[in-house]
Amino acid sequence: MKRVIMDYPDQRLQSGPEGHWGFVRVRDEGGQVRLTYKQIAKSESRDTHEIEVLVSSYEDTIALFEAIGLKAISEQHTRREVWHLHGCEVSLDDWPWLSPMVEVEGPSEKQVKEAVKCLGLPWDERIIGNAVDAYRLVYSGMTEDDSIRDIPKLTFEEMPTWLIERQKRR
Repeated sequence: MKRVIMDYPDQRLQSGPEGHWGFVRVRDEGGQVRLTYKQIAKSESRDTHEIEVLVSSYEDTIALFEAIGLKAISEQHTRREVWHLHGCEVSLDDWPWLSPMVEVEGPSEKQVKEAVKCLGLPWDERIIGNAVDAYRLVYSGMTEDDSIRDIPKLTFEEMPTWLIERQKRR
């Protein structure tokens, strides 16, 4: 799976309105292409608001946003398998230079807990966050100002020097 994260050159979406930050993402999932606007609260809750639609072309969607002034700030490749269990979506996500992660999303905490229990995963050891948080856990040299969005090309190929340097600080 590949995705591109887009923003204006002045990064106004990432700066966001008071208390929020966001981005536009175009994601090619192999069989379909999704366009997402994601806005995330800068608070402890990290509440997320998403608007997502299916589009017909990865390249044409990127070109449309470039035509109105957005630019690709990061191309990211991942591998993902998705299952459904107890009304929840269970994703096995594989990001470059991280161990595979399990993500469980559902309509209620009760249903998510049921799915997690069925998978034999310890609820008390869960980590709430996104891929950036996972990188910060593994690469302790990453600061709050560092983000995987700062890596122009995040693929399963050679690790960028930027991330190697953060790894050495462990």
